[in-house]
Amino acid sequence: MWLGLLAATAMPPQVRGNGLHPNEPADLTIHRAQTNAEITITGRVTDATTNEALAGCSVVLKGTQRGATTDANGNYRIAVPNEEAVLVIGFIGFVSQEERVGNRTTINIALKPATADLSQVVVIGYGTTTKKDATGALKTVKSTDFNRGIINTPEQLLQGKVAGVNVTSASGEPGGRQSITVRGPGGVRTGSTPLFVLDGIPLDNSSTGGATNPLTFLNPQDIEAIDVLKDASATAIYGARGANGVILITTKKGKAGASNLTLSANIGLSSMARPIALFGPDEYRRQVAAVGGVVDDQKASTDWQREISRQATTQDYNLAFSGGAERLTYYGSVGVQNQEGILKNSKLNRYTGRFNASQKFLDDRLVLDVNLTASQTVNERPPIEGVIGAALSANPTYPAYDAKGAPAGYQAFTNPLITLALQKDITTTNRVVASVSPSFKITKDLVYKLNLGVDNATSTRDLQSLANLVPQQDGRLETTYRTNRNVLIENYFTYTKGWADHNLTALVGHSFQKFFVQERIWSINKFPISPIEPIYNPSLGQDLTLANNRPGGFALENELQSFFSRVNYQYKGRYLLTATVRADGSSKFGANNKYGVFPSFSAGWRLSEERFLQSGPFSDLKLRAGWGQTGNQEIPSKITQALFTSNVSNTTSYPLDGSTNYPAGTTYTRLANPDIQWEVSTQTDVGLDFGLLKGALTGSVDYFRKVSGKILLEVIPADPIQPAATYWTNVPDMTITNQGVELDLNYRYVSQRGLRFDLGGNVTFIKNEVKNSPYTVITSGSASGAGLTSATVNGYVNGQPIGTFFLREYIGIDEKGVSKYSDIDGDGIGGTDKDRIAAGSALPTRQYNINASVGYKGFDLTANFNGVSGNKIYDNTANAYFYKARLVKGLNGPAEALGEPNESINNSAPVSTRFLKDGSFFRLNNLSLGYNLDPKLIGMKGWIQNIRLSATGQNLFVITKYNGYDPEVNTDRTVNGISSYGIDYLSYPKARSFIFGLNLTF
Repeated sequence: MWLGLLAATAMPPQVRGNGLHPNEPADLTIHRAQTNAEITITGRVTDATTNEALAGCSVVLKGTQRGATTDANGNYRIAVPNEEAVLVIGFIGFVSQEERVGNRTTINIALKPATADLSQVVVIGYGTTTKKDATGALKTVKSTDFNRGIINTPEQLLQGKVAGVNVTSASGEPGGRQSITVRGPGGVRTGSTPLFVLDGIPLDNSSTGGATNPLTFLNPQDIEAIDVLKDASATAIYGARGANGVILITTKKGKAGASNLTLSANIGLSSMARPIALFGPDEYRRQVAAVGGVVDDQKASTDWQREISRQATTQDYNLAFSGGAERLTYYGSVGVQNQEGILKNSKLNRYTGRFNASQKFLDDRLVLDVNLTASQTVNERPPIEGVIGAALSANPTYPAYDAKGAPAGYQAFTNPLITLALQKDITTTNRVVASVSPSFKITKDLVYKLNLGVDNATSTRDLQSLANLVPQQDGRLETTYRTNRNVLIENYFTYTKGWADHNLTALVGHSFQKFFVQERIWSINKFPISPIEPIYNPSLGQDLTLANNRPGGFALENELQSFFSRVNYQYKGRYLLTATVRADGSSKFGANNKYGVFPSFSAGWRLSEERFLQSGPFSDLKLRAGWGQTGNQEIPSKITQALFTSNVSNTTSYPLDGSTNYPAGTTYTRLANPDIQWEVSTQTDVGLDFGLLKGALTGSVDYFRKVSGKILLEVIPADPIQPAATYWTNVPDMTITNQGVELDLNYRYVSQRGLRFDLGGNVTFIKNEVKNSPYTVITSGSASGAGLTSATVNGYVNGQPIGTFFLREYIGIDEKGVSKYSDIDGDGIGGTDKDRIAAGSALPTRQYNINASVGYKGFDLTANFNGVSGNKIYDNTANAYFYKARLVKGLNGPAEALGEPNESINNSAPVSTRFLKDGSFFRLNNLSLGYNLDPKLIGMKGWIQNIRLSATGQNLFVITKYNGYDPEVNTDRTVNGISSYGIDYLSYPKARSFIFGLNLTF
């Protein structure tokens, strides 16, 4: 008893653990400590902004599973064991709050809306800041705001959530690549993908094997927040890799005093959203006869698109556990996602495990953070282009199956079901990302942090063709082994000091990162027809000659060494300054330009803190401006060094003895260029953040201008007498400019009866322009199809945007039924290469997104819309498959093939504006209905904290003029490494999905 009294009186009154009033007698403290009776706490939870009741809030006794939920009036009742109990009050869209009970029996809580909480922490790279103190253009998207549905990669979580960020699904394939740009593309050969940083580890954007997105290894359920850094003042801390923007991914962590076990299960059903409207059997017979073709009528009625597709099922299961004490917190999870594609023999299986922990030592001066992610993805792909092409053109009167129920074989064409059975493409990727990050508080103001990270991926890709008689083909197996390894070592110091009206944070550090990529390929031919697949017994192959199966491969290493520093200064919380500089040295660049320096400056003025505005309508008003430079080094390795090739041929040597025996010869393949350096992006941003109606309406407006210079290109030497045909260089004076305006708005309303309503959205107006290119056009975007080989679609043209379609201008059909084209150069012949025009761009000039949610008590409904306009799509599928000359040969198509009634059946279909289409669309991306079920209603209150049921529709409708599978498309038709945009060629169709979910928290 005396020890208890001594401990109670030794603490200052304001921090006594019993929560008693300082003047309360000590003997009462002893009496309460010895009483085992529970204390009943009641109260009301309201919105701190509107003072309206919040229904459905959780009130949990910290460290236990005991909890309560507020009623329609915001009232709650909960029993706690003693005065030292702590209540945790939380609600979606609001900042969680903790309250110690003390000597109170009534505790009323006012929660702050998260959307209006200016103290919200945002990640800025090598540190954090608060929303109110940020001076750069950045946006944080929390897990509660992520897109819902069948999600494979982090980019899909962001689609439509951030102004200036355009996410395009290249196809509907499970795990397919996503095209993402932040404020527009700025390079010709360096791509537009931003830098992804996972828990402090910058990831390598290169492929980890196969054709899937390299970010599929990451389970979206493990992500807590994604921070998008858009302007140079925010991205310059990443220097040579920040030109395309930076996306910081923060995974979930454990919290002290709260132990949670969460189990989620989701089942999804998917089907083809927009099949192409081909001729059915009856219409096919009429149209083929009408154009003079011979109808090969087999009396069947086959929908070939339906035959190659299916109603696909997705299963997604996740188990997560977290918790901790004062000095140790942890989070762990395991996840399984098995997704079938809507095309047969297409699927993606992902298995993930994650664990992280944070331990404090030495009176909390030393903190050790450990992160570990391990995953395996197994991706099976059919021969997509071949299968879709066959389904679009196959005769619908032919039966798909023979009398025995097997896919029917024909001499006239290849049944796509046989192609599905004979071809297999399987990639298995194992990836581990781990980091150890100790930080030590040297003084109360100075902290040192070490970041050790490794990202290691290995993959095996098997391409298998089974031997077959009809159609005849030899069996073949080709296997590719790939290793990607990324090692990171960083040391940095952070100094934080506040005095009077001043606050200063300074950062200085060093980073070293090493990348290693290796690939080995081997193959075997002439497998016999056998029930044993080559993938399981390669020894059955009978052809191992070097002529047909020469092994291949490569290996490369790159290193990046960096020094960086940042200073943040605040005066009176109103005037904000940030200065950043980073010096990067890369092994990718020439001996004369190993290092590049990338500075940035930004400032902010919190006008709402000024006296002359404090009585105004603004709850928050901040003006900010920034300028900075960043770089882009995403180019092939070792291009600054000379390359020699040795082989035996009549082009590399000559006989020395008068015979035809050629000795080995060595030639230049690439000239050295020690002056090559980074592309440099210079960006200016001016923005205004504001809050109105007591924070209910918030938003921001930004004007940006990004100019990319020192463009890296592979060019033809001016001197024709050169040992190499091309060489790499920075093109002087050439620039690519992106400029535009972003507007982001969000309105939040909560009524006294518990009705919650959110409506938000963003719109981006952006213009892209290429200037001072030394070439009339830099061609890209190769077309595919019979008669289209070597034709190009895209071009980089002066005065036009990237992704411009450089084409012949189609003006109709002449009296002979032949296509007519504009004669631009006036030589009397229309349709030559010199008659090509800039016919629009694949880049949208407007991007707009709408997000809305409504909730009442336990119910909530969320909808996300997104769209673009001002862009074009080149329908290479229609160019190759949908015209009259094919229909007369008995190949099927849509009504579009007969769009020109007077067209001759002998008319060809070269690349032209005839197949250029409007790419604008507006889509209901997802619609989700959820209900939080009170566990006590089913007698599980003592076992389960929360039960959530949900139903989600994904890609429910799209409004567009485009008549292909989907307007959101970007088939990779790169030419010599030069990026292409907006081409659709036999793309994997998009799915419409319905997902049903159950989430349990214990």
